[in-house]
Amino acid sequence: MGFADREWNRSVSRSRAASWSVNSWIIGICIAVFVLDGFLGKAAKSVIEVERITLDGASAPAEGARWKLVTEPLPLSRAAQEWGPVLIVAAQRAHLANSQLRVQALESQGAIVGFAFSIPTTPLKSLLHFSTSTALMGNSGGGSGFPQVWRFIGFQFLHADMTHLIFNMMGLWFFGPVAERYLGSKRYAAFYLLCGICGAAMYLVLNFLGTQIAMWKPTLHIPFLLVNDPTTPLVGASAGVFGVIMAAAFLSPRSMVLLFFVLPMQLRTLAYGLVGLALVSIFFGTANAGGEAAHLGGAIAGFWLIRNPDTLHALFDWMGRVDPTSQSRRVRSSRARGVVAAAEIDRILDKIRQKGLQSLSEDERQVLRKASQP
Repeated sequence: MGFADREWNRSVSRSRAASWSVNSWIIGICIAVFVLDGFLGKAAKSVIEVERITLDGASAPAEGARWKLVTEPLPLSRAAQEWGPVLIVAAQRAHLANSQLRVQALESQGAIVGFAFSIPTTPLKSLLHFSTSTALMGNSGGGSGFPQVWRFIGFQFLHADMTHLIFNMMGLWFFGPVAERYLGSKRYAAFYLLCGICGAAMYLVLNFLGTQIAMWKPTLHIPFLLVNDPTTPLVGASAGVFGVIMAAAFLSPRSMVLLFFVLPMQLRTLAYGLVGLALVSIFFGTANAGGEAAHLGGAIAGFWLIRNPDTLHALFDWMGRVDPTSQSRRVRSSRARGVVAAAEIDRILDKIRQKGLQSLSEDERQVLRKASQP
């Protein structure tokens, strides 16, 4: 039985179904941002600065009147022809070898004193991407600045390419309505954004600890810590999507899904399998270990929040004290007013947690309907 066949999913009113849900808005915004960023990227080239170094390979200040960018960003190969061995030696000493790097000369008092290294990007990615450097120091190159906290949310609506976008939007399309139906629109919006924030926080903590330990003792390797460059950009809705999948697996654990549209399995098997894959990737430090860290953070947040919806009410009370679409809030309010027996409601909610909404009998569904009435 699919999600659309569930009685609780078919009972949406016509007026509600005719309007866009929060999940639909999230999908629409992600697609719109992707399209807009594509158009802006063709008209205006932007870069994410990753490092500034002096001629001897030491870190150079990212800000200050003494240091001026005096050239346009050049590909690393072309810059090597322009400045020769000086640039190559400086880049090697700073351990910079990315083929996508762009280089600009730094000048002080009319003489070249260093180089600024960056990677090409689009305007919106430059403004909204998340990285350890921007989150802690407000600067991609490591200079002083203020933490750019808006990136904890902004990066959730960016995507690296079409494939990245399609897979994330498919996850939201299939599983988002399950969580939104249970939590209500406002609480679902809070749930989704908080899962993404926790994903960024998980990446931030693992990357910060990893880079600090690597600086202190380069030969020491500690599993699960990320040693990639702190300026590495993080983008994508994946952290929020992992939280949504964990919520759907809690609400309807035995629902059958098709992995890659071929392999059938229970939803809870898919959810915990994805979490296990993320753990393995982080442990072995695979190429996408940073992204998997964000996935893990989002999954942990989703696991906790769907079981403790009161946390959403406490943290996001500014979104409205009363949400008429929230089943969990209605049940709690009705129980407090004594409309239905507290013990019976507790029993039904426990049954939902253990076996999913599809396990309820018609009488139990009727009890929840009465409890949901204002």
